[in-house]
Amino acid sequence: MDTVDDYLARFTPDQRKLLQLVRDAIHRGVTGGDGQAEEKIRYGMPAVMLGGRYAIHFAGWKKHIGLYPVPRLPDELEARIAPHRREKDSVIFVWQDPVPFELIEQVAAAVTTMRTE
Repeated sequence: MDTVDDYLARFTPDQRKLLQLVRDAIHRGVTGGDGQAEEKIRYGMPAVMLGGRYAIHFAGWKKHIGLYPVPRLPDELEARIAPHRREKDSVIFVWQDPVPFELIEQVAAAVTTMRTE
């Protein structure tokens, strides 16, 4: 895979739609919607980059969508993401559950802020 579009093409139409919405939410969070982030495939998964540095990766798996790495967030946001937290730096959203796109956008914004400070 060379591009994020190539990566997404591997999934069913329903999964691809959800992954595209996750991608869009991450872009809004990383750039505030100004479209300045770039994308790469790193470690076999899409990464949304800002200023040549990665901001956040996302991936589709058999049972879930994952975000990586997601460090400990400010307390209020951490409390909201806690039900989805797996291991230290992983966040997952099960395919059959509603995906909280606004929360993903907020997480991407917080991660970006933490990495650019």
